[in-house]
Amino acid sequence: MSMVSKIFGHTAFWVSVVLAILVALVSYRFIPLGVEQAMEFLAHNLKDNALALYAHIAVAPIALALMPFQFMKSLRMRKPGLHRWMGRIYVVAIFVSGIAGFQLAFHSTAGSLAVGGFALLAVVWLGTTSAALWFALQRNIPRHQAWMIRSAALTFAAVTLRIYLPLSMASEIEFAVAYPIISWACWVPNLIAVELYLWFKNQPRTDVIQSAG
Repeated sequence: MSMVSKIFGHTAFWVSVVLAILVALVSYRFIPLGVEQAMEFLAHNLKDNALALYAHIAVAPIALALMPFQFMKSLRMRKPGLHRWMGRIYVVAIFVSGIAGFQLAFHSTAGSLAVGGFALLAVVWLGTTSAALWFALQRNIPRHQAWMIRSAALTFAAVTLRIYLPLSMASEIEFAVAYPIISWACWVPNLIAVELYLWFKNQPRTDVIQSAG
């Protein structure tokens, strides 16, 4: 890997860490402000779906805040016990908020496209995280790490969602038009990006092949 690639990779990682933690913290603005003011587009759930709403908006930020720490090699090496406990909390947070998010998706007022986008996000989020947990329990670390990367890409949808929403507003695109598209755009490109990363990572290095020849 070239020096430029290493610098770009480290920069992208730390930018992602900062964004994940900031979004996780900002997500709790509903505590002082109330859901009606802080998350107006979700406030309709307060009437008949409050339990799922609070399970999602209160627990999902925990997974988002913990996610970057799962990929810090120095932390895994120095404090493996802490790494495992943070991983357990991450998984439980996703199970709780993912199931709640799936239920919330069917109460979306943005149409069937948004329902499908958010419902499928919840299913794939739960599935990738379950696979990561399974391979961790099997001590299959390479496959555990690969599935954790996929899970993290979907957890990071909370960040990309909050990037696309203000961009759509700045572009003066109607919310009713933008939100259903964002329900897919916030996670599908993330997942494609990590699949490409994992594919390239598993390709044999040409410099090693040439030196071996």
